Amino acid sequence: MNSPENITRLLTRKDALDETRIDQVPEDLRAGEGEVLLRIDLCAITTNNITYAAFGDSMQYWNFFPTGIEGWGHMPVWGFADVVDSNVPGIERGERFYGYYPIASHLRMQPERVSPRGFYDGAEHRRSLTSAYNQYTRCSWDGYYKTETEALQILLKPLFLTSAMLADFLDDNGLFGAGQVVFSSASSKTAYGTASCLAQQHPRLRLVALTSPRNRTFVDGLGCYAQSCDYAQLESLDGTQPTLYVDFSGDLALRERVHRHFGNALVHSCFAGSAQTPEANVLGCPVGPMPSFFFAPVQIRKRNAEWGPQRVGAYIGDGLLAFYRQVSKGQAPALRVVESNGMAAAREVISNLFHGRVAADEGHVIRL
Repeated sequence: MNSPENITRLLTRKDALDETRIDQVPEDLRAGEGEVLLRIDLCAITTNNITYAAFGDSMQYWNFFPTGIEGWGHMPVWGFADVVDSNVPGIERGERFYGYYPIASHLRMQPERVSPRGFYDGAEHRRSLTSAYNQYTRCSWDGYYKTETEALQILLKPLFLTSAMLADFLDDNGLFGAGQVVFSSASSKTAYGTASCLAQQHPRLRLVALTSPRNRTFVDGLGCYAQSCDYAQLESLDGTQPTLYVDFSGDLALRERVHRHFGNALVHSCFAGSAQTPEANVLGCPVGPMPSFFFAPVQIRKRNAEWGPQRVGAYIGDGLLAFYRQVSKGQAPALRVVESNGMAAAREVISNLFHGRVAADEGHVIRL
């Protein structure tokens, strides 16, 4: 292996998420003592990446892969990488791992808690971060892994994990007494994943989609919502029955309209992030319950304690396989995988996602 070489990485401007730059860092591409070096191969870039980046430092989003450059962050994405060098017993060259990576050519990690399942990155700067994002799964161990579904896994598994655990959280709380659930950004994969889970758990629950006019046909074709309407028609919805609002848009003006329309009939309001605004969950004139932020790892931690990790893994894994089938079926599937190559393609996808130029049925993966 020739060294030194360069690690190529794509950096994002923290206060202007559609501004990116390709950066090169000279490094000796060999693993040091207690280290592994992975070459990142395939990654997914989704609206969720923009969502979490919008909240930025408040969610410690930029802390996973610090850049050392003021004002510039390294966007984490879900993907697959191959070990190119290892100085850690139990991790061999050529092994493939699924996990949270930067948009970069390589990543150096310090594995700990190595097991047949995989390992956790023990780098000092990651010790205070949510452990679910520090875990790397060995593909040869994962019974749900298939080479041919890699793109679906990195596009849907992180989103479906949120969907499944959000649906479980709502179910765990008796739906807060709601008879209907209203979703904003109902065309997003996380939204209709949540709706699909709730429809299976509560067949009589009324699920209502709020979406843009251009996505209305797509939403109606998903088959998981009882009713859809565009945002201008919000006030036409029945505002008298107990309603739960699940916000995937982060649009504060829309959220205030929802709260005012449903008033005391609004039993719970939660949001799973925003692609539009980094502001906190503040309503100008709050009516009804104060919104709360849903963070899937909290519910996973609760269920791990109550159910055990094996049952939690099976709950998510079995649900995910069913979701693969659901979004891939028919002549007009709900998800079309779009694969591109290289850092320049990643820059374009990030910009298009930020500006809302990606069709609802597209899922973008980058072969680095």
